[in-house]
Amino acid sequence: MSAAVLRTEDLVVGYGGRPVLEGFSFELRPNEVLCLIGHNGAGKSTLLKTLFGLIPYQGGKVFRDDAVLGAIDPRAQSASGVSLVPEGRGVFKGLTVAETFQLSMWSANIPRSDRPDRLEWVMSILPALKTFYQQRAGTLSGGQQQIVSIGRALLIKPRCMLLDEPSIGLAPKLFQDLLYPLRDLQKSTGMSILLVEQNVKEALKIADRVIVLKSGVLVKEALPAELSDNAKLMELY
Repeated sequence: MSAAVLRTEDLVVGYGGRPVLEGFSFELRPNEVLCLIGHNGAGKSTLLKTLFGLIPYQGGKVFRDDAVLGAIDPRAQSASGVSLVPEGRGVFKGLTVAETFQLSMWSANIPRSDRPDRLEWVMSILPALKTFYQQRAGTLSGGQQQIVSIGRALLIKPRCMLLDEPSIGLAPKLFQDLLYPLRDLQKSTGMSILLVEQNVKEALKIADRVIVLKSGVLVKEALPAELSDNAKLMELY
C-alpha cells in the first residue's frame, strides 16, 4: 500500500498555551477525497493551517510521504505539490487576477517558459476565469474570488489540495459548479484532497472517506453512505 500523502501522529496544536488539537492522528491517502467535518471551533481550519505550515505545532509528528517533517515551511510544502485554498479566499483585492497568478507562479518557481501552458491548463478546469482575468480581485463577486483562490492553488499542479470551507458565501449551485470539476480533476490525476466543509450534504457526494472532529479529537471515521442520515450526523456534532 502506498504511503499516506500527509499523516499525523498524536498532533498537538494550540494558541496561548490552550490546545486546539490534542493527540490528533489521521492520514490522507493517495488518490482520495477525505472530508473533515465538525462543529465550529473543533479545530478543522487549525489542522489545515498546521499541515501547510502557517501554524507551528507543539507536539506529535507530521509526515509527508512517510518522511517526518520538523518545522513545516509553506514554500517547501508548495514545492512538494501541496496547495492550500484558505478559508475566506485570501485574494489580494488590489491586484488583477492576471497579476495574482503571475505573482503566484513566480513565488512557486514555475519556469517562465512553462507559465503560459500552466495558465491554459488551469483555465481549462475553471473556464470562468477567462471572463474576469484582467479585473481586480476586489471588484469580483464572492464566487468569482473563490474561483481565483482555487485557480491559484491549481497553478502548481498539486498532488494534494487542502480546501478550507470553499462554500462560505456561495449559493449552493455555484458551490456545486466548483466542487464537481475538482472531483473530476482528482479522479483523472490521482490528486488527494482534504476538504473541510460545513455544507456536509454536498461534501459527502464527492468524498471517499469522512472523519469527524470534535473539540480537537477525532471521534469517528466513516464512509459517506454511513453518514447519509441527518440524525446520525447530528449525534456526532
